[in-house]
Amino acid sequence: MNIYSRRNFLGRLLALPAGIWMSNFDAICESSSARRQVKITDIKVIQLDFEHDGCLIKIETDGGLTGYGETGVTSRVARAYLQGRNRLIGADPLSIGTHFYNMTTPVHPIFAPMALISGIDIALWDLAGKILDQPVYKLLGGPFREGCPLYSHGDTLKNMLDPGSCRVWADYIKQQPEGFTAFKLGPPFRIQKPFHPTLTTEELKLLKQGFSNLREAAGESVELGLHCHNEFDTYSAIAMANACKPFNIVYIEDPLNVPFSDAWVKLKHGTDVPVMTGEKMLTLLEFKSFLDAKAVDIVHPDISFAGGFTGCMKIADYAALTRTPVALHNVGTLIRTYASAHLSMAIQNFYKSESHLGERPVLQEMTPAEPPVVKNGILQVPDRPGLGLILDDDFLKKHLIKDEPWWG
Repeated sequence: MNIYSRRNFLGRLLALPAGIWMSNFDAICESSSARRQVKITDIKVIQLDFEHDGCLIKIETDGGLTGYGETGVTSRVARAYLQGRNRLIGADPLSIGTHFYNMTTPVHPIFAPMALISGIDIALWDLAGKILDQPVYKLLGGPFREGCPLYSHGDTLKNMLDPGSCRVWADYIKQQPEGFTAFKLGPPFRIQKPFHPTLTTEELKLLKQGFSNLREAAGESVELGLHCHNEFDTYSAIAMANACKPFNIVYIEDPLNVPFSDAWVKLKHGTDVPVMTGEKMLTLLEFKSFLDAKAVDIVHPDISFAGGFTGCMKIADYAALTRTPVALHNVGTLIRTYASAHLSMAIQNFYKSESHLGERPVLQEMTPAEPPVVKNGILQVPDRPGLGLILDDDFLKKHLIKDEPWWG
């Protein structure tokens, strides 16, 4: 008989890795001669007109240093929650573990949406790096690698059912200066009846033909993933994965509804294609259900939704215990991109981060002085303090949504 119950054993495993990387941060704080005794004076937000699903956040201090983050909520929602409930004003920005606990545990979740907490946490780590004169990935215990491996999208592909279009796309990606070799693409059809998510035999035939065309055009050296949006039933998800299996897809992403259920286990047992999910999950407990049941092959959190650096490191640490790779979802601005990149450097069991670099020039325009550099599909992560971002205020002002106040 085991000395510990399963619950106690898992509790010890959950606590150990987080303690290691937070201890590394605490040690840097205590030993750094560059540590400044600063206090948080304000938290401000703005929303840009090209943001997909959130807003930017800025934490100001009395020492003149600022930290930037990106939340998964709009600026209007963020301001409403911050007004009158902001306990960070006057606090030490380096007490990140304490702040994360206070924002996530003693309060009701309705008063502390995880997507907002995520952006605050990112900004706190950016600020910590600037105070301690270290890049964030070093504060987290990295680096495990020299850069952040990325995957891109097939947005420029016109029609995967047309072999000619697939050849044009394959030629295009080979000429991209970023050198991407991994892409995810959706099926070659749109579900016209979203409440009847069972695929027909004809639709499965089209899916198979589309990925056959892609594989023939792109060759075996390009990684292809099947991108879904939680819209299919279990039978269809299994059938889709197996239809694409002959073409060596590297994963099927989010084919089923998000909450954990036995359907995910059935999917995992019904195909040899790796299963990936996680972009809509917010906490370690949600990921834990999937990992304990061995229902996924890759977890896929979004740093602006799943607790920022602090929350995602907990997820990555637990995933490592189950030998499950971690990928990162990212459809945000350059702040989220750089935050994801720093996070990737500190995750031992890392796969790839999603990226729109090369597809959305507006992202590069956020930092004209130091634009992001991607070579051979790998983002070079700045070794400057914090996230290493040098934001252009003129650009931000130009891209504010209508009637959005400037954060000054």
